[in-house]
Amino acid sequence: MTTRMVIAGLVAILAATGLAACGSSSKSSTASTGGVSAPSGTINGAGSTLAAPVYQQWGSNLKGNGITLNYAAVGSGAGVAQWTAGTSDFGASDPPLAPEDKKAAAKKGDPAQIPTVLGAITVSYNVSGVDKGMKLDGKTIADIFLGKVKTWDDPEIKSLNSGVNLPSKPIQVVHRSDESGTTKGFTTFLSAYSPEWKSSVGADKTVKWPTGTGAKGNAGVAAAVKQSDGAVGYVEQAYALQNNFTYADVKNKSGKFISPTLESTSAAADGITIPADLGYTAIDSPNPNAYPIASQTFVDVFKDMCKAGLKKDTAQRIVAFLNYGLGDGQDQAKQLSYAPLPTSLLSKSKDAVKSLQCNGSPISG
Repeated sequence: MTTRMVIAGLVAILAATGLAACGSSSKSSTASTGGVSAPSGTINGAGSTLAAPVYQQWGSNLKGNGITLNYAAVGSGAGVAQWTAGTSDFGASDPPLAPEDKKAAAKKGDPAQIPTVLGAITVSYNVSGVDKGMKLDGKTIADIFLGKVKTWDDPEIKSLNSGVNLPSKPIQVVHRSDESGTTKGFTTFLSAYSPEWKSSVGADKTVKWPTGTGAKGNAGVAAAVKQSDGAVGYVEQAYALQNNFTYADVKNKSGKFISPTLESTSAAADGITIPADLGYTAIDSPNPNAYPIASQTFVDVFKDMCKAGLKKDTAQRIVAFLNYGLGDGQDQAKQLSYAPLPTSLLSKSKDAVKSLQCNGSPISG
């Protein structure tokens, strides 16, 4: 089975199930996963749509061990809000925790953000007759999403794509309508290359879009792009592949046009400075081999989950889920076109999981 077939099947299943794997909670057996013996039962997570397919696949793989994942792909902002409010066991966010997120979390305990994988944010387009990846740079992408570049044969696009027969078809911009980490990453990249974008729109999980049509989630943007000839949108690569999209090679900080591959996406987190709380960003990496719109993504938990209100059994299952994701799950992620963490960062993530506690004691079976 090809990677594209795996992704297509998974995303179709997620759409049909509302991105939740539901099941009964049984405590009659334990699941031994990633070195942690976890009582069988359910964990509830909410957040990133970018990471939803890979988290759901990890959860599916663990069901045979007695762990059921219920995951609500509500977007990074809503996911962090649900986690800090205590309505989900963990949050999932693409941007690192902002100061206001940490302040909200501090009401329950000290937060920990665990890097898991990386995903390429593609500039995907649906343009009849253009079946190969065109080249785009940050300024041109910004001008498209500002509404300044209105047709596919605009001189600004043509100057980057010598020899490509670009139609005069109008550009139809599609963007996220919800509070999104994918939006934060995409608009951060645009802000780095367009002073006009930085001053008039800015970078955040939600912005006031100058033009275009809004859609909810990566899946919503992908569906809208697929339905309209001439459309362009920013979507995580797994969704782009599932919809057979063509996407652009994007100029990086070193001046190279880079295609979003597993290698170029992993490279975005290789050799960069990782802060002590692991809240790094891979957007616009200085690595010359990096795809420049590569997004990090995190699982957000409390350092002492039991003091924050979770039962020990639930805390053990979350640690088992993380250990699987940072172990065998890294290879599984590649099959779904998510990039694994580079070795040095993966080691830091594993150490962060080892430091998680329940009422002051290490979490173990």
